[in-house]
Amino acid sequence: MPLAWVTGAAGLLGHALVRAATAPELPWRVRPLTRQDLDLTDFPALRRLYHRDSPALIIHCAAISRTAACEVDPATARLVNVEVTRQLTELAGSARFVFFSTDLVFDGRKGQYREDDPVHPLSVYAETKVAAEERVRQHPRHLIVRTSLNLGRSPRGDRAFNEELRRAWASGRVTRLFTDEFRSPIAATETARLVWALVQHQATGTLHVAGGERLSRWELGQLLARHWPDLKPLMVPASQKDQPGPPRPPDTSLNCAKAETLLGQPMPAFSSWLASQPPGTL
Repeated sequence: MPLAWVTGAAGLLGHALVRAATAPELPWRVRPLTRQDLDLTDFPALRRLYHRDSPALIIHCAAISRTAACEVDPATARLVNVEVTRQLTELAGSARFVFFSTDLVFDGRKGQYREDDPVHPLSVYAETKVAAEERVRQHPRHLIVRTSLNLGRSPRGDRAFNEELRRAWASGRVTRLFTDEFRSPIAATETARLVWALVQHQATGTLHVAGGERLSRWELGQLLARHWPDLKPLMVPASQKDQPGPPRPPDTSLNCAKAETLLGQPMPAFSSWLASQPPGTL
């Protein structure tokens, strides 16, 4: 079977993609790459491993994705998010290249963004993703997947929004959740399933892959609170306008009609997906 690299395999999405690749209908042999396996910023080592493995597909998930970390150290954010992506696309040659981007490339003024809507990043993290997208588009066999807030279980238990909430509620802390910030949340396992389906369809270009409903963080918190009643969740409504730091896009919900048409299926609504999970999981 052809070899596929999955970078960032210790993260939420990378881990989900590696697990989903075990499905019998996927004819790929997957090599998960974590920081322990390879420092992607060590470009000579990256080149040596690439030429040794010669993967037919690269799914690039690795990134510094925490907005606050990018604001504190923009140089490292650009190194990891932009320069590593550039190195990989240059190495990829005839291999297919799948790159994960974000709904935060938009400024959130209108919501329900389509793939061809103009980008307007408001943070260093978003700026690095826009710059990385430009690099990826130079590769002839690229697929840029813009996704939204992904939820699930990461190997370290500290990557997803739901993991942050669970830790806070388990310790009895009160969480402030925005009523005026909207995303298109999706389970990471669903994102992985859909992206592998797009790989099988040999999709190219830019596609939005996110949840089928627009939810605020407050609404999302209410769904999760009902899922974890034993935690006795404590939360209060808040406004993102009162949050310190760089401006936050108010509505980066995504229109995924293009991917839905290609796949012949609707994007999953997070509330429906969560309702199908056993209570207390996630």
